[in-house]
Amino acid sequence: MNTEVQTTTPEAPKLGEAVRVLLAKPTHDCHDRGVRLVARKFRDAGFEVIFSNFLLPSEIINTAVEEDVQVIGVSTSAGGHMPVFEDLIAGLKENGLEDVILIGGGVIPADDEAVLKDWGVKAVFGPGTTAEDAIDLIRAEFGGPA
Repeated sequence: MNTEVQTTTPEAPKLGEAVRVLLAKPTHDCHDRGVRLVARKFRDAGFEVIFSNFLLPSEIINTAVEEDVQVIGVSTSAGGHMPVFEDLIAGLKENGLEDVILIGGGVIPADDEAVLKDWGVKAVFGPGTTAEDAIDLIRAEFGGPA
Protein backbone atom coordinates (compact mmCIF):
# COMPACT_ATOMS: atom_id res chain seq x y z
CA MET A 1 0.00 0.00 0.00
CA ASN A 2 1.46 3.35 -0.99
CA THR A 3 -0.36 6.23 0.65
CA GLU A 4 2.42 8.84 0.44
CA VAL A 5 0.89 11.56 2.55
CA GLN A 6 2.53 13.87 5.03
CA THR A 7 1.58 12.79 8.49
CA THR A 8 1.46 14.08 12.00
CA THR A 9 0.45 12.06 14.99
CA PRO A 10 -3.08 13.09 15.96
CA GLU A 11 -3.31 14.68 19.35
CA ALA A 12 -6.00 13.97 21.87
CA PRO A 13 -8.54 16.77 21.78
CA LYS A 14 -7.89 19.57 24.24
CA LEU A 15 -10.46 20.39 26.88
CA GLY A 16 -13.55 21.74 25.15
CA GLU A 17 -12.59 20.39 21.71
CA ALA A 18 -14.66 17.72 20.04
CA VAL A 19 -13.26 14.28 19.32
CA ARG A 20 -12.90 13.96 15.53
CA VAL A 21 -14.29 10.68 14.19
CA LEU A 22 -14.08 9.41 10.62
CA LEU A 23 -16.84 6.92 9.80
CA ALA A 24 -16.28 5.01 6.60
CA LYS A 25 -18.14 2.39 4.63
CA PRO A 26 -15.37 0.83 2.54
CA THR A 27 -17.41 -1.69 0.60
CA HIS A 28 -20.01 -1.21 -2.11
CA ASP A 29 -22.75 -3.16 -0.39
CA CYS A 30 -25.12 -0.17 -0.14
CA HIS A 31 -26.11 -1.05 3.42
CA ASP A 32 -25.24 2.27 5.01
CA ARG A 33 -28.37 2.96 7.04
CA GLY A 34 -26.73 1.80 10.29
CA VAL A 35 -23.55 3.84 9.91
CA ARG A 36 -25.60 6.91 9.02
CA LEU A 37 -27.55 6.47 12.26
CA VAL A 38 -24.28 6.09 14.17
CA ALA A 39 -22.97 9.28 12.53
CA ARG A 40 -26.03 11.19 13.72
CA LYS A 41 -25.76 9.76 17.25
CA PHE A 42 -22.04 10.60 17.39
CA ARG A 43 -22.76 14.15 16.25
CA ASP A 44 -25.52 14.49 18.84
CA ALA A 45 -23.05 13.27 21.49
CA GLY A 46 -20.72 16.15 20.61
CA PHE A 47 -18.23 14.41 18.35
CA GLU A 48 -17.14 16.01 15.11
CA VAL A 49 -18.05 13.43 12.46
CA ILE A 50 -16.59 13.04 9.00
CA PHE A 51 -18.56 10.46 7.01
CA SER A 52 -17.65 8.92 3.70
CA ASN A 53 -18.98 6.02 1.71
CA PHE A 54 -17.19 3.56 -0.53
CA LEU A 55 -13.55 4.42 0.07
CA LEU A 56 -10.53 2.22 -0.46
CA PRO A 57 -8.40 1.67 2.66
CA SER A 58 -5.74 4.05 1.29
CA GLU A 59 -8.41 6.73 0.80
CA ILE A 60 -9.61 6.23 4.37
CA ILE A 61 -6.04 6.74 5.60
CA ASN A 62 -5.62 9.86 3.45
CA THR A 63 -8.89 11.25 4.78
CA ALA A 64 -7.85 10.47 8.36
CA VAL A 65 -4.62 12.41 7.83
CA GLU A 66 -6.32 15.34 6.10
CA GLU A 67 -9.04 15.58 8.76
CA ASP A 68 -6.70 14.93 11.74
CA VAL A 69 -9.05 12.39 13.30
CA GLN A 70 -8.61 10.58 16.59
CA VAL A 71 -10.99 7.71 15.75
CA ILE A 72 -11.77 5.73 12.60
CA GLY A 73 -14.94 3.67 12.55
CA VAL A 74 -15.41 1.14 9.75
CA SER A 75 -18.84 -0.25 8.92
CA THR A 76 -19.16 -3.52 7.08
CA SER A 77 -22.04 -5.85 6.40
CA ALA A 78 -21.19 -7.76 3.23
CA GLY A 79 -17.99 -9.60 4.07
CA GLY A 80 -14.56 -8.77 2.73
CA HIS A 81 -13.74 -6.82 5.87
CA MET A 82 -10.56 -8.68 6.89
CA PRO A 83 -8.38 -7.39 4.01
CA VAL A 84 -9.86 -3.91 4.50
CA PHE A 85 -8.87 -3.87 8.18
CA GLU A 86 -5.48 -5.41 7.39
CA ASP A 87 -4.76 -2.64 4.87
CA LEU A 88 -6.06 0.03 7.26
CA ILE A 89 -3.86 -1.16 10.11
CA ALA A 90 -0.83 -1.28 7.80
CA GLY A 91 -1.64 2.20 6.49
CA LEU A 92 -2.01 3.60 9.99
CA LYS A 93 1.41 2.21 10.92
CA GLU A 94 3.03 3.41 7.68
CA ASN A 95 1.75 6.92 8.32
CA GLY A 96 2.62 7.13 12.01
CA LEU A 97 -1.02 7.03 13.05
CA GLU A 98 -0.82 4.24 15.61
CA ASP A 99 -2.55 6.54 18.12
CA VAL A 100 -5.72 6.67 16.03
CA ILE A 101 -8.34 4.38 17.56
CA LEU A 102 -9.80 1.94 15.05
CA ILE A 103 -13.26 0.49 15.69
CA GLY A 104 -15.51 -1.68 13.56
CA GLY A 105 -19.21 -2.18 13.27
CA GLY A 106 -21.76 -4.14 11.34
CA VAL A 107 -21.91 -7.84 10.64
CA ILE A 108 -18.55 -9.31 11.60
CA PRO A 109 -18.33 -12.97 12.67
CA ALA A 110 -17.03 -13.65 16.20
CA ASP A 111 -13.94 -15.48 14.88
CA ASP A 112 -13.05 -12.45 12.75
CA GLU A 113 -13.72 -10.12 15.68
CA ALA A 114 -11.16 -11.98 17.79
CA VAL A 115 -8.54 -11.70 15.04
CA LEU A 116 -9.30 -7.99 14.51
CA LYS A 117 -8.80 -7.31 18.21
CA ASP A 118 -5.48 -9.20 18.09
CA TRP A 119 -4.49 -6.92 15.21
CA GLY A 120 -5.26 -3.82 17.30
CA VAL A 121 -8.87 -2.96 16.50
CA LYS A 122 -10.14 -1.45 19.75
CA ALA A 123 -13.70 -2.77 19.54
CA VAL A 124 -16.24 -4.29 17.20
CA PHE A 125 -19.88 -3.26 17.55
CA GLY A 126 -22.16 -5.82 15.98
CA PRO A 127 -25.85 -6.60 16.03
CA GLY A 128 -27.34 -5.95 19.46
CA THR A 129 -24.94 -3.16 20.37
CA THR A 130 -25.90 0.49 20.32
CA ALA A 131 -24.29 3.70 19.18
CA GLU A 132 -24.18 4.63 22.84
CA ASP A 133 -21.84 1.66 23.46
CA ALA A 134 -19.38 3.16 20.97
CA ILE A 135 -19.88 6.66 22.37
CA ASP A 136 -19.06 5.38 25.87
CA LEU A 137 -15.89 3.68 24.60
CA ILE A 138 -14.70 6.82 22.81
CA ARG A 139 -15.45 9.02 25.82
CA ALA A 140 -13.57 6.59 28.07
CA GLU A 141 -10.55 6.75 25.75
CA PHE A 142 -10.47 10.53 25.85
CA GLY A 143 -11.27 11.05 29.50
CA GLY A 144 -14.90 12.09 29.54
CA PRO A 145 -17.57 13.75 27.47
CA ALA A 146 -16.77 14.81 23.92
